[in-house]
Amino acid sequence: MTNSDMETSNIRKLWSSLKRLLSYCKDHRKPIFLAVLMLWIAAMAEVSGPMLISYFIDSLISKGHFPLGIISALAAVFLILELVAAALHYFQFLLFNQAAIGVVQQIRTDVMNSALRQPLSTFDNQPVGQLISRVTNDTETIKDLFVNVIPTVFRGAALIGATLIAMFFLDWRMACVALTIFPAVSLVMIAYQHFSTPIVRRVRSYLADINDNFNEAIGGMTVIQQFRQQARFGEKLFATNRAHYQARMQALRLDGVLLRPLLSLFSAAVLCGLLLLFGFQGTDVIGVGVLYAFINYLGRLNEPLIELTSQQSLLQQAVVSGERVFELMDSPQQQYGVDQQALMSGRIDVENVSFSYRHDKLVLQNINLHVPSRGFIALVGHTGSGKSTLANLLMGYYPWQDGEIYLDGREVSSLSHAVLRNGVAMVQQDPVVLSASFFDNITLGRNVSEEKVWQVLEMVQLANFVRKLPEGINSVLGEQGNTLSAGQKQLLAMARVLVQTPQILLLDEATANIDSGTEQSVQQALRMIRKQTTLVVIAHRLSTIVEADSIFVLHRGAIVEQGQHQQLLARRGRYYQMYQLQQVGETLNEPLHI
Repeated sequence: MTNSDMETSNIRKLWSSLKRLLSYCKDHRKPIFLAVLMLWIAAMAEVSGPMLISYFIDSLISKGHFPLGIISALAAVFLILELVAAALHYFQFLLFNQAAIGVVQQIRTDVMNSALRQPLSTFDNQPVGQLISRVTNDTETIKDLFVNVIPTVFRGAALIGATLIAMFFLDWRMACVALTIFPAVSLVMIAYQHFSTPIVRRVRSYLADINDNFNEAIGGMTVIQQFRQQARFGEKLFATNRAHYQARMQALRLDGVLLRPLLSLFSAAVLCGLLLLFGFQGTDVIGVGVLYAFINYLGRLNEPLIELTSQQSLLQQAVVSGERVFELMDSPQQQYGVDQQALMSGRIDVENVSFSYRHDKLVLQNINLHVPSRGFIALVGHTGSGKSTLANLLMGYYPWQDGEIYLDGREVSSLSHAVLRNGVAMVQQDPVVLSASFFDNITLGRNVSEEKVWQVLEMVQLANFVRKLPEGINSVLGEQGNTLSAGQKQLLAMARVLVQTPQILLLDEATANIDSGTEQSVQQALRMIRKQTTLVVIAHRLSTIVEADSIFVLHRGAIVEQGQHQQLLARRGRYYQMYQLQQVGETLNEPLHI
């Protein structure tokens, strides 16, 4: 693709994004129309002032005639016009901002809803800071389009239009001279757009990188401080900030060259043309009052032209931000089926499933397993063998490349979002804890009574801990649950799924961070719910799965062994080796008795 083709493509993208952004105004047409009408009336009132003064100079001062009644009437009309213009500007400002805030709220709602519905693969491949930047910084920049740019365009158009009408009404020859400023300004705008677009794109990209670096640094602060990496991360942040600063300086230098100084030069040239025309025509043809009015109008023309051109910078940034926001909004969302029938039995059938995060390497290869209703199976294997990946596929988080997974005899891809989330639940090794109350963290907006929550807390051995909190079950947990231990987070996550027992429950190392006594209580709770749910347990601690109906041993993405605990030990294969290694490790960790 040639540079010309790329530039044409970029221009098309800009126009497409701008039209899409402006389409959000359709629900606010009435306040915008009223605001534009007020602007035109205010502009007409403003340009009428110099016409009154022109009449005063040419009809009264030049003739030495000063009737008090006419002068008083002119002064009163002039004052009323200024008051009307000020009042109308105030009300149009309120109307424009009312519409702008509504538009920006809708855009933010749309982009946030889109982000919440992205496939998990999006979060695997894209830094979180980049997504945060689109939802926060980019929408904030788009807000400038509706709060500053659009009102400025309408205000400038109204003032320029009213001024030109007044100019032609006073003297068409001088009005034609004043019109020569517009082709020059148009050339400046075209040049500004050409040079500023790539700079603005770099500015937005660097700003997203800054957010991403800060997010990474704050999230990994313990590791950074533990390994004394403050200086290296500081240098990385400085380099990104420096690149952003240099791009911003490029934009400011471009503004300094192409905006106010150049436009002021054009205005001065037009003023010289007006003075030359006045000199050639003389006061018999063009009155001094008319010359005053034109000089006044030229100043009024100059300011909106400068504002309109300077708003190009904000317009460029808003449109580029719009591109980034729409890219997120238009990206494929997590796909679900339309089958609304709830899961009833919890039977699982996995047939010849293969999966890869990237096309160059399979993570799971030809997986086959069948779990009867209310069955209990375990997935074991070394780190990276594919256990958690298989659990994520059962949850419907990722699409797989080959084979099929059936729940209750129905394809997972055919089930609706509500059916999957109500029927299949997972307790992860590192669960997410919201900065909300204990009660809210367990119910997560579901209609669950406080009595039921206390029953579950008793079941998972958290009730005594919660009672000791300052506000009990209504105590607010810290950011990411920092006030809880790793084991307490896992117990909380366990309580979440037990308040409304699903048909299929996946436990991904859910008891890894709790003590043996609490684990026994949790195991007893799981024995109770096994009567009404199918259990799939991923475990490194093999002592927790000895009661499983069937144990599947994964190695490099394939099932290499299958059977019950005693059967697998008798085969003396990979499971036997893993079990023996754990037994030796537990023996070595036992305290010495002297």
